[in-house]
Order: sequence, then structure tokens, then C-alpha cells
Amino acid sequence: MLERPDAVLTLIPLLAVSGLAARTLIAATGVATGLLAAPLAPVGYAAALCLVFGELLAWPAAERFGGS
Repeated sequence: MLERPDAVLTLIPLLAVSGLAARTLIAATGVATGLLAAPLAPVGYAAALCLVFGELLAWPAAERFGGS
């Protein structure tokens, strides 16, 4: 059975790579779109970092108050 810590550990690298994947997909569709897609790379890393900080802050509270 998939537990919450397993799901979070799976999501961290997926989120980190998602910005690079979106940037590559957009840049592959045209020549000038590479400049528009450049800011997308750090978005995946920021989302993964937000997930880590959110879990560090919310998970102990959820366990303490009987949440899942």
C-alpha cells in the first residue's frame, strides 16, 4: 500500500523535473519560444521546494491532530 511519505518522496523529483520537461517541450515547438520558456526551469525546482517545506510544516501537525 502506498503511504503518504512514499508519495511525497515520489513527487519531489517529478516536480523538480517538470519545469525542465515543460521548457523542453515548449522550446522544441519553435525557435523563438525558447526565450519564452526559459523561466520555466526554476518553476519545477520551486514547486518541489514548496512541497518539501509544506510537508515539513504540515505533516507533524496532521499527525498530532489525528489527520491522515
